[in-house]
Amino acid sequence: MSSRTQDRRHYASGLCESSVIPMNAISFTGVSKSFGAVRAVEALDLRIDSGQAVALLGPNGAGKTTAIGMLLGLVRPSAGTVGVFGESPDTAVRTGRIGAMLQDGALVPGLTVREVVDFVRGLYPEPMPLEEVLSLADLASLAKRRADRLSGGQAQRVRFALAIAGAPRLLVLDEPTSAMDVESRRSFWASMRAYAAGGRTVLFATHYLEEADENADRIIVMAAGRVVADGTAQEIKAAAGGRTVRFTPGDQPTTGLDALPGVTGIEVRGGSAQLSTTDPDATVQALYASGIRVRDLEVKGADLEEAFLSLTGDN
Repeated sequence: MSSRTQDRRHYASGLCESSVIPMNAISFTGVSKSFGAVRAVEALDLRIDSGQAVALLGPNGAGKTTAIGMLLGLVRPSAGTVGVFGESPDTAVRTGRIGAMLQDGALVPGLTVREVVDFVRGLYPEPMPLEEVLSLADLASLAKRRADRLSGGQAQRVRFALAIAGAPRLLVLDEPTSAMDVESRRSFWASMRAYAAGGRTVLFATHYLEEADENADRIIVMAAGRVVADGTAQEIKAAAGGRTVRFTPGDQPTTGLDALPGVTGIEVRGGSAQLSTTDPDATVQALYASGIRVRDLEVKGADLEEAFLSLTGDN
């Protein structure tokens, strides 16, 4: 085992042993927020336990950014209370229990990546070791580069480093992989999972639904200021209902497929027929009984994007 791995495990175990963390990392109790006549968040009741990685999804205007702003103490609720480990957001920020990576924000000009990260570390009572921060954010090779001369994806990695510099127990990420290419995104989520190890809590908002599907223990979907779905990725998909039956009919006629049991829609394109159905077993049984030669049969449930659109489309 390398000395770096030993140091990392010692550091993580020390954090876990040195403090008793309340069960609820985040609590919203009857929280509403209005901007003039616009109700951005409506009667939000939400609890997020310590140690979870939670994705916050929703269309533009759903209330995600406002909720995150209230969680960070940047926006004051019009009604209700917000708690972070049983404290106010202001206290949690001041004591370093919460760290945030927002969508943008200029980096200090003229300083290297190492200097910027080390400066921010100095603002917290119990910061993470500098080399640990640089390693987790995949910035070791960029440590001597000026922070204001980085690509968009590299700058996002620096913002991630600044968010974890104080070793927060709660990490809030707002669209963290914007401006990153595919490889950078993959590396970032590996870093996030490494940081979340040891009981830390991560809340992230993203428009990349596959990121939520792959990296979240729990998904919360907001629309029109309210929570419209809350559960695991599989539970969210199941909530959308419906299945699809896809097969290749070749040059056979496809008339009458819409009359099969359970079928609610049909699409024939590129030599493939796709049937939307509420009862895939009955649909498949009737399909074989119809006399059509069925090839390349595939039955699947809704993916997260389909579930998301189903849950938020009417809001």
